[in-house]
Amino acid sequence: MIHIKTRSFAALILSLSATLASAQERAQQLPSIQLGAGMHLIQAEVAQTDEQRAIGLMHRPTMPANNGMLFVFDQPQPQCFWMKNTLLPLSIAFVADDGTIVNIEEMKPQTLDSHCSAKPVRYALEMNTGWFAKKGIKPGTKLRGKPWAQ
Repeated sequence: MIHIKTRSFAALILSLSATLASAQERAQQLPSIQLGAGMHLIQAEVAQTDEQRAIGLMHRPTMPANNGMLFVFDQPQPQCFWMKNTLLPLSIAFVADDGTIVNIEEMKPQTLDSHCSAKPVRYALEMNTGWFAKKGIKPGTKLRGKPWAQ
């Protein structure tokens, strides 16, 4: 009897591992672009479909120091994010169509707390927690890169 339960538990763990690996693989196959913030360069994966945005940075145990994820929406509107299934503490900058950071929020991992844009935006940039503050990047700073090229 114990052997059967152990086997069922092992099968459940394998199934969950496969689901996690599948989500990580999809997230890791996103296109990447280079952005600028002041004198700092950012390598950002671009999440632009509903599925890509829904997965975001979930289940990732680490992220390199100057890497992030740029979320691109079809039109400016109030955007809200939460951290369910996200293992990393993150900072999020909500960004206007011209590349100007509207507001920055700090987000704790694995919570359902909402973090929303102060006004309608089409872009949100997630970085490791404290990245913006450490680099002196604040609301009003203008980001550079393909989405905001003139």
